[in-house]
Amino acid sequence: MTLENFRQGVSMMPRRYKQLILVVFDVIALTFAVWLSYLLRFGTFFIPNSEQALLMVAAPLIGLPVFIRFGLYRAVIRYLPDKAIWTMIQAVTISVILWVCLAFLTLMTGAEGVPRAIPFLYWVLSIGIICGSRFGAKWLLWSALRDKLMARQCLIFGAGDAGRQLANALRSQNEVSVAGFIDDDRSLHGMDILGIRVYPTQHLETLIDNFGISELIVTTSSLSGIERRRLIGRLKALDVKVRILPAISDLTAGKYLVSHLRDIDIDDLLGRSPVPADPTLLDKTVEGRVILVTGAGGSIGSELCRTIVKLAPAKLIVFDVNEHSIYQLQRELAGMTDCVIVPALGSISDASLIRALLAEHKVENVYHCAAYKHVPLVEENVVEGARNNVIGTDVLAAMSQQAGVRNFVLISSDKAVRPSNVMGATKRWAELIVRHQGDIAREQGTGQIFASVRFGNVIGSSGSVVPLFREQIAQGGPLTVTHDDMTRYFMSVREAAELIIQAGALSEGGDILLLEMGEPVRIRDLAENMILLAGLSVKDSSNPDGDIEIVTVGIRDGEKLHEELFYDPTGVGSTSHTKILRAQRRSNAADHLPDAVAELQLLIERRDTEGVRKLLYERATS
Repeated sequence: MTLENFRQGVSMMPRRYKQLILVVFDVIALTFAVWLSYLLRFGTFFIPNSEQALLMVAAPLIGLPVFIRFGLYRAVIRYLPDKAIWTMIQAVTISVILWVCLAFLTLMTGAEGVPRAIPFLYWVLSIGIICGSRFGAKWLLWSALRDKLMARQCLIFGAGDAGRQLANALRSQNEVSVAGFIDDDRSLHGMDILGIRVYPTQHLETLIDNFGISELIVTTSSLSGIERRRLIGRLKALDVKVRILPAISDLTAGKYLVSHLRDIDIDDLLGRSPVPADPTLLDKTVEGRVILVTGAGGSIGSELCRTIVKLAPAKLIVFDVNEHSIYQLQRELAGMTDCVIVPALGSISDASLIRALLAEHKVENVYHCAAYKHVPLVEENVVEGARNNVIGTDVLAAMSQQAGVRNFVLISSDKAVRPSNVMGATKRWAELIVRHQGDIAREQGTGQIFASVRFGNVIGSSGSVVPLFREQIAQGGPLTVTHDDMTRYFMSVREAAELIIQAGALSEGGDILLLEMGEPVRIRDLAENMILLAGLSVKDSSNPDGDIEIVTVGIRDGEKLHEELFYDPTGVGSTSHTKILRAQRRSNAADHLPDAVAELQLLIERRDTEGVRKLLYERATS
């Protein structure tokens, strides 16, 4: 067996087997370290007596629980950070101290027991063996794969002629690395073709987890249409993009079949490069803190949670009114992190619940994503939209200020600028409420930060047009746009999540931060691009034989032709992040806000729809 085959074999092992190997190694290593300590102390070959042998056996029995407590068996070796060496030294030191205590409590001292030099030698040897074994394994097993892992990883379904030609074509591209072939032919399993291992279909999930697979490329000869649909159904729960290649020439064209498409290529849709995150800003306000995310079951809230758990918080509380979404999110996050995940059900307008939640968990950061944001639905349900988006925000912000929350970040919308619909007006009210709480914190000198983050549409979110277009394409069309000239700003959900976190680090309190989002995207162009990315054609007067038609249905109530990000584009300042801006404060924006919120609350209790609507617009546009 070659070293490369050995590396791949180890990488394919189930995680529990790898952990078992580490445990067995540590048992042998710690026992050997004690024996070697005696050998070095006496300078001659050492045969222990019965008491000394028992003491040697006790070393791993004491060490293993300590190592488990310090998480030495939870770490993934290939991603082991350099700072993990300090955790290992602490674990070894504590285990040695406990072992020494056991030795002296059992009165096994003296030349035939435990000479005073033995604990020091055992400590040094244990650190060398434990730390050296982890980092040695990381270097031996994964250093050769590092360059491959840095590239986008893919699997090729089908090890026939088409699959082999595809693998050769991909080798000329540095961006893509073929991790393996998948094939149902048992005679090929375990073989290397073009230096690439062939795996059975049942190993698919394991390969995706262990190699970070982002794409699965299926050759036309390997699967029938029915088999492909079954495969896609199996991959729905996995973060994998599936590409179908009818011919090698289609590889560079990037033609996707929509029925097999799990996600749309963000760069193609946005026409801009994603804004890179600043790692120092991401870590600054999350690491080691207790975090609360409201609306965690939504598209933005759930992506925010996925981003947060990668930044090592002490605890993450996922809060939502939707039971199923929280259940699914908790299951997903539990497989991504060792931090404590607390699911919490309820409404943000429930003051007693919010107060108890903040106090019980000593929450330090609040990221407020919970909101009704579908424009037509909120337009039809004015009272409930105001109750949730305005009163809920007021309750949450006030309770957070009283509880001493360090960072409060509201997720706002470009529809809050000169709002033409109820949803936008409620978001503007929410911005003013957060600014008001920031002013209170500043006046009291608490050091608390209250900020709003304003951005455009998020591709793939529940309120975005992209899922609607995707559904319409899957049904054969037509795609519906409200106006041929309508434009919107777009960003990826990952960018949105990272921006929200960075805003907490950049805010000076009571301000509004927003992303420089480039040029707005014409919605009709977006519809045409999605049709083309699906490998289909637009049906119009110039192409009557096309696949899918685009129909203009007219602007809905409350919709704008063009959205804005700023009230005054000339009054926008910069921050330390080149792509994050700070909106200039309007001096009278939050005047008399508490009285306005109280008045709105009375109108909501009376279910005075027109009164609520009128007050929302008066205060939001004043």
